[in-house]
Amino acid sequence: MKGNAAKAAAEFASSNELVVLHEPLVKRIAYHLMSRLPASVQADDLIQAGMIGLIEASRKFDPEQGASFETYAGIRIRGAMLDEIRRTDWTPRSVHRKAREVAEAVRKIENEKGRDARDIEVAEEMAISLEEYHKILQDSTGCRIFSFEDPGMLGEEGMTDSGRHADQPLENLQKSDFKQGLADEIKGLPERERLVMALYYDEELNLREIGEILGVSESRVCQIHGQALIRLRARMGEWLSE
Repeated sequence: MKGNAAKAAAEFASSNELVVLHEPLVKRIAYHLMSRLPASVQADDLIQAGMIGLIEASRKFDPEQGASFETYAGIRIRGAMLDEIRRTDWTPRSVHRKAREVAEAVRKIENEKGRDARDIEVAEEMAISLEEYHKILQDSTGCRIFSFEDPGMLGEEGMTDSGRHADQPLENLQKSDFKQGLADEIKGLPERERLVMALYYDEELNLREIGEILGVSESRVCQIHGQALIRLRARMGEWLSE
């Protein structure tokens, strides 16, 4: 009994030490995400969620798996923060509805014409102006910061949390299938949309930096990003409805 108690006490102390040592990692990840989120998202909320992710990581970390604790904890922390962002979704339901309507219009046009739907065609299909269409793109995406393996990046409400259930084999398999299907569809995006997605998600550049590369404004980058997500949503509608 004493041996078990001593072992438990040692594990608890080790866990606490990992949490204290890696607290700056939580703040670093939080402020990195904040640079790519609307002003309505509070850094303190992200940090609080990230600390919970860090504590969970400290309790579940297995050094025999090969990854460093910082790498493992970073994934857990980021996942916890993204879960918090989804839980407190700042986007009104009307915006989600309009995004679905745009996706349906894109799907219809692309099925009929057998090519990428153009902005003006989608606006005409929805009987709205091009300016209104671009506004929907910006509002509906909020310039999301989710990763490619996450179905939530396409703006679906009620999708699975990213970090909390990562140990479930079936969910891991589903995410793997989604990631592969999404990667295939991304390759088929128009060149500029594909470039924005790569710079935003792979290189983790912010809107201003991408705008400087493309020679366009931040708002235009957000529109291109939104168009890419809605096009992907339209093309992967069957997968998302499962």
